[in-house]
Amino acid sequence: MNLPASFIDYTRALLGNEEYEKLAAALQQEPPVSIRINKLRMKEEGLSSLTDSSARFSFNKVPWASDGYYLDERLTFTFDPLFHAGCYYVQEASSMFVEQVLRQYVESPVVMLDLCAAPGGKSTHARSVLPEGSLLVENLTKWGHPDVVVTNNDPADFSALPSFFDVILTDVPCSGEGMFRKDPVAVEEWSPENVEICWQRQRRIIADIWPCLKPGGILIYSTC
Repeated sequence: MNLPASFIDYTRALLGNEEYEKLAAALQQEPPVSIRINKLRMKEEGLSSLTDSSARFSFNKVPWASDGYYLDERLTFTFDPLFHAGCYYVQEASSMFVEQVLRQYVESPVVMLDLCAAPGGKSTHARSVLPEGSLLVENLTKWGHPDVVVTNNDPADFSALPSFFDVILTDVPCSGEGMFRKDPVAVEEWSPENVEICWQRQRRIIADIWPCLKPGGILIYSTC
């Protein structure tokens, strides 16, 4: 992988030589594969049905996600009826950490907005761990939980709901470093100019949505 010179210079200055070299080495490796099962539609025992070689195929738990599992290798998920039935979701383990935030701070039913829910990995996860009686406003249908409202709106559109949401999750658009290992195009498109555009977009999203959060509410802010 040939990283942009501007990225190398900026990141090395930010992290220092030792930590930068660790990052550069990690970017050359294959990313781990992980899934999160939907217990509304499949139990843990159903994991063995994902592969014909279950005798030698292991499913290791993601420590911070109750229903998350690492796989030994990437399967052909698009050919699996269980995937299309919403029995599990393919999601990076790092994204599953949202569970820890919700379990620590949310103890009673809430109204939650997942502002940047596309394709919906964190949305399905949030809905799985929120207390019963909660309502999640998001972008998903496959997961199958009834207490959801699907929208396709600009963040500014929610200004009509001041102090409405107990929890807002903003997985804001970013400059794509988290995609370097998956998509060579992400490396080619990276530039200091795109970084500048992204942080301005992030700030605009937060400014638009902030009045919608109840006093004392929780804003979960994440990027790749």
